[in-house]
Amino acid sequence: MATKPPTGDPVQDAPQVTPPKHAAAGLPAIGHTLRIAQEQMGLARTARTLLKVNQKDGFDCPGCAWPEGDKRHTAEFCENGAKAVAEEATLRRVTPAFFAAHPLADLATRSGYWLGQQGRITEPMYLPEGADRYEAVSWERAFAVIAEELTALGSPDEALFYTSGRTSNEAAFLFQLFAREFGTNNLPDCSNMCHESSGSALTETIGIGKGSVSLEDLHQADLIIVAGQNPGTNHPRMLSALEKAKTAGAKIISVNPLPEAGMERFKNPQTPLGMLRGTALNDLFLQIRIGGDQALFRLLNKLVIETEGATDEAFIREHTHGYEDLAAAAKEADWDETLTATGLTRPEIERALAMILASKRTIVCWAMGLTQHKHAVATIREVVNLLLLRGNIGRPGAGVCPVRGHSNVQGDRTMGIFERPAPAFLDALDKEFGITSPRGHGYDVVRSIQAMRDGKAKVLFAMGGNFVGATPDTEVTEAAIRRTSLTVHVSTKLNRSHAVTGRRALILPTLGRTDKDVQASGRQFVTVEDSMGMVHASRGNLAPASPHLLSEPAIVARMARAVLGSASATPWEDFEHDYGAVRDRIARVVPGFEDFNARAARPEGFRLPHAPRDERRFPTRTGKANFTAAPVEYPQVPPGRLLLQTLRSHDQYNTTIYGLDDRYRGITGGRRVVMVNPADAAELGLADGSYTDLVSEWKDGVERRAPGFRVVHYPTARGCAAAYYPETNVLVPLDSTADTSNTPASKSVVVRFEPA
Repeated sequence: MATKPPTGDPVQDAPQVTPPKHAAAGLPAIGHTLRIAQEQMGLARTARTLLKVNQKDGFDCPGCAWPEGDKRHTAEFCENGAKAVAEEATLRRVTPAFFAAHPLADLATRSGYWLGQQGRITEPMYLPEGADRYEAVSWERAFAVIAEELTALGSPDEALFYTSGRTSNEAAFLFQLFAREFGTNNLPDCSNMCHESSGSALTETIGIGKGSVSLEDLHQADLIIVAGQNPGTNHPRMLSALEKAKTAGAKIISVNPLPEAGMERFKNPQTPLGMLRGTALNDLFLQIRIGGDQALFRLLNKLVIETEGATDEAFIREHTHGYEDLAAAAKEADWDETLTATGLTRPEIERALAMILASKRTIVCWAMGLTQHKHAVATIREVVNLLLLRGNIGRPGAGVCPVRGHSNVQGDRTMGIFERPAPAFLDALDKEFGITSPRGHGYDVVRSIQAMRDGKAKVLFAMGGNFVGATPDTEVTEAAIRRTSLTVHVSTKLNRSHAVTGRRALILPTLGRTDKDVQASGRQFVTVEDSMGMVHASRGNLAPASPHLLSEPAIVARMARAVLGSASATPWEDFEHDYGAVRDRIARVVPGFEDFNARAARPEGFRLPHAPRDERRFPTRTGKANFTAAPVEYPQVPPGRLLLQTLRSHDQYNTTIYGLDDRYRGITGGRRVVMVNPADAAELGLADGSYTDLVSEWKDGVERRAPGFRVVHYPTARGCAAAYYPETNVLVPLDSTADTSNTPASKSVVVRFEPA
């Protein structure tokens, strides 16, 4: 039997702490998965739903973007994927009666965990100007409100159209088409806050802002470097790929400020032996100081260049540009400075070098631990330098592997969700639809918040996600949003963003991945692109949570008709009724999607072209892969302060909180904890179990405070601390961003500790 949602917020005042675990998955993961699924769905619905996750005739997991192989397990999901599915397929419902009982002021006091646990939203809800709570509204009236606000703007650029990575290819294509036909490139998305740094670095160096490897490449690699990533919590199915690589003889180096259970040992729940013994994954753990990665890779590059015969001279000569500049910059790399920046020892770095030199096929994987620093783009370019030196791009078993988070975040960008679109994309879009797209750059997420703060943006329309919970500088962001005239959120469930509104607000409930989607032409499917460039279909199998839900493509199409009216020649109604018509247009606009409908119908889907991987052709400004030589940077921390990284707990996916435990790190019953190395804690007078306020320090002199955090003595790198987001987003200054990508620098926040 499914259980009812909590009526009150759980008390989190006294989290319990035990030693961290040294293995991930196994029987505890199975038990936790089944418990959560039964609480949300009941037994029969759990079986019917989970057996369709990531299957060729099923639906794509709404969690991470990790790919599936051609051969699927019966249970092709991980613990956190099952949690994501359970929360979407839940039997709990948020009806108009709920909103009548909970005014906005009440919702604003609730935790993200409590809001998410209430269940699926069943009807469109409207907050009129001056009202204290949401009320039910018809779809017609909801679209009329949107049209009133958008058509009253002084300029289309006063509107913001945000996209979450859950949005399908079809919905994303329609969303960007509407925004550009309306007249703006203000298309911020969740990528701005995560892998924008990866896209910026890779576009400059190899000519395409995506990873170059496949699952098969991982299985064939000699060496896999996992930097700034915690697969055991954030991408658990990646552990199976690493295990398979290890079985085939690969070595693995983990580079991270915290030891993570999943990289120590993986107890594969798919096999009895895996559950009992597991597989040790790390061959070398480099416990690096936060932000020291660029310095590490620069020194490694120097040592590779200085080792006779270590560079792939033929590849460098034929396929690259800028080697001399890198060699000159690398020559200046200093051992002492590198040891200071990284906190590593000389023998550790020398061992890493030996493993790199012994490998003919190397892959580097990374995530937010590299992308959310001021020098993030330069760091990733340094990673690319290492691979180029050894000819490890465009070779089987080798390449770059930025591991994406949300399940279609990469596909949304491919479909044109980007505030700085390529002219060629806009030319193709205009030719196909007979429109004139704006050419000026729009706002990314940070600039969108600044525009709302400054009164330059007045309408925020969010296609999924939790904008308030995902963004930095919480107090500034919330104040900015409250200055708008209208906020609109297309959502399946409640989150913090629904409690922080403009003068008017709408919640538009939509179908989820698990829901059947039936339109006028019959049952529909959507498509997604995984982290490795595979595109495939997704078909929900459950009856929708309410007869009042609309699909995301239908919401966009109806909004477009209400806003653009007869002035638009785009066949919006046809697109709502038949997603195949959308795919036909995508096929004529987006390279690589030719014959889209036929290829999407294949059970295995299809792989998008990738010139560096497929042809060793690099579509950069030089026509070759570019070495780069940026000055080495690393965070400078004043005495008495630590460098804080924000991160997820194990009971969390992005901003969605499934529970209050972080099982692998030994923390249960609460999220307001800060992990501090015992030696640092002793120097700062922070007793284990004591409570402290975290106060960030930034050059603007503004005090940003996160109060009441329990100190946990934890084996972090010296000088570093860690705490969960979104609770610590309040500490991240809006203007503290990565050079070039403008991604919030959420992994390197200077903090001091004050008594709670």
